[in-house]
Amino acid sequence: MPANPASPVSPEDGAEGTPPAHLGSLGSNPWLVLGGGALKGLAHIGAWRALKEAGMKPAGIIGTSIGALVGALVAAGAGWEQLREAAHRLRRHDIVRVNRRVAWINGIRQPSVFRGDVLEDYYRALLPSGGWDDLTVPLQVNAVDLETGHTEWFGAGARTDVSLLEAVYASSALPVFYPPALLGGRVFVDGGSEHPLPLRRAVELGATGIVGIDVGVGENGKMEKILAQGILGIHQRIYSIMTFRRRRELLEGWTGPPLLFVRPRLDGYESFDFANVRYFVEEGYRATKEALERR
Repeated sequence: MPANPASPVSPEDGAEGTPPAHLGSLGSNPWLVLGGGALKGLAHIGAWRALKEAGMKPAGIIGTSIGALVGALVAAGAGWEQLREAAHRLRRHDIVRVNRRVAWINGIRQPSVFRGDVLEDYYRALLPSGGWDDLTVPLQVNAVDLETGHTEWFGAGARTDVSLLEAVYASSALPVFYPPALLGGRVFVDGGSEHPLPLRRAVELGATGIVGIDVGVGENGKMEKILAQGILGIHQRIYSIMTFRRRRELLEGWTGPPLLFVRPRLDGYESFDFANVRYFVEEGYRATKEALERR
C-alpha cells in the first residue's frame, strides 16, 4: 500500500484571532503535541482541561502512542469532562489481558505478552465511528515500520488509506506488550520508538507556536520496581532510557518556533499503574496550569 506524500497542513485550518494572554507568544493558532508514556499519558486529559480554560483552539494536533488516542478524541470534539470520566472508568481488564499462548511451548515466539484485540476493542468503543471524517481539528499520528525503521504518518496531510482506529492502534502498539499492527502488508509498532515527542513534525506542518506535553519517563528509575516486574520491567526501562535521551536532545537543541513545554511529575510510576489514574489526570492539569502561569 503506497504512502501518500505528507503535505503541510495550513495553520489557517485552525483557530483565528488574538491569542489569550495565557498563551503568550505562541500565536493565534498553536499546535498541540501529545507525547507517549503508556498509562501516564492520561495526564494529557488534565493538560487539555488547562489549555481549554486558557482559550486554546489548536490549529492541529500531533499525537504518538497514548497521545495518539487522546489527540484523536480531542480532535473529534470530546470535552475534557468526557475524557476524564472515561479515564476514571478505565480498569486493568479493559486493556490488559495476557496472551495465554505465551505460556505454551515455544511461547517465546509469540508477538506480545498482552492481547492486541482487547486494546483495539477498547479504542473502537472510544473513537468516533466516522473515523477521520469525524475529526474537526487536523490530526496526525505516527507509527514505526518494523522492517525499515522509518516513521510513517497518518491523518490530515498524510496517509488516510487506513482507518483512524488502525492508525491509533499502530501508534500505541508498544513492543513486547502489544502485537504490531499489520497495515497493507507492512508491520508497524509504537510511534514513540522514534519520535516520543514529535515537536519537529509540528514545525514541518507549519506551526508557528507549539504546546508540547511530555508524559515520558525521566532519566532515573527505581531498580526494585524494575526488577520486580521481570522481563517486561527491564525491557520497558531500556525503552524508556532511549526515548528519554531522544526527548532531551530534541529540547536541548530546540531552534523552532515558540514552545510551551509541559512536563508533569510522573517519574517513579509504572507504565500500567491503574491505581494512580486520577493522579495522572490531576497532575496533567496542575503542571499545565503552572506552565501557563509562568509564561
